[in-house]
Amino acid sequence: MFKGSIPALVTPFNRKGEVDEERLRFLINWHIRNKTDAILVCGTTGESATLSHAEHKKVVKMAVEEARGRIPIIAGAGSNSTSEALDLASFAKSVGAEAILVITPYYNKPTQEGLYQHYKIIARKVNIPLIIYNVPSRTGINILPETVARIYKDCPNVIGIKEASGSLDQITKLQSLVDRKFVLLSGSDEITLPILSVGGVGVISVLANIMPRQTHNLVESFLRGNLKKARALQLYLYKIIKMLFIETNPIPVKTALGLMGLIKPFLRLPLYRMSKENEAKLKAILKEYRLIK
Repeated sequence: MFKGSIPALVTPFNRKGEVDEERLRFLINWHIRNKTDAILVCGTTGESATLSHAEHKKVVKMAVEEARGRIPIIAGAGSNSTSEALDLASFAKSVGAEAILVITPYYNKPTQEGLYQHYKIIARKVNIPLIIYNVPSRTGINILPETVARIYKDCPNVIGIKEASGSLDQITKLQSLVDRKFVLLSGSDEITLPILSVGGVGVISVLANIMPRQTHNLVESFLRGNLKKARALQLYLYKIIKMLFIETNPIPVKTALGLMGLIKPFLRLPLYRMSKENEAKLKAILKEYRLIK
């Protein structure tokens, strides 16, 4: 269920700054039509940091309702407060999300033991498949392979990790400590193929917001043993992947979706619209990849 191309879905807003329900539902159906394998809502790319708890829950509920079982919905449920994460996790389970993604607590920088206790209490109190999310560049804390393996061993509903540390050494070490049922998902589009090569089964992707079929095809090609095609796709997509991080994510990907006519590219402060210079570069790349005319 949790493999392949999984977009970290943007949260569309309207001109008033509210969640754009119509565009959110549109995006879910657009992804279903374009070979997406599962959808993550209310992750970092979904601007979870500036969603109120009420909005966060609204987005999760709408996504589950619109998917209608046609595609798995993974709900972001992370916080730097364990009690808040528990609340979001419980809500996700109550409305029928298939899994939750729980980011390592940010800013307060817990110890490895604190990280273990954080995940253990969430996993034990909310019986839903849980995916750890490690992204040290965002959170300021790196969950170590030994800690992940310990959590996985002690908490049966912790099924895997979204790894965005960028360290293939760390990811390879983790894979040596867990069994083959462990779900390793790339959290870095530019190294999806290397992560697949050490046992990864998919990617929670920024790129898949604008190129879902190609992201799906990359993972599917590898999992079916067509390394040549997977390698060609990874190299082909590299330039546009890098462009999506020319400014802070999700500024470029929302701008791209706006240029493609799929959403209105409104962001919430302190995120701000893309500079004119970078937008011109983004337009050129989108034209090169035939995503706009």
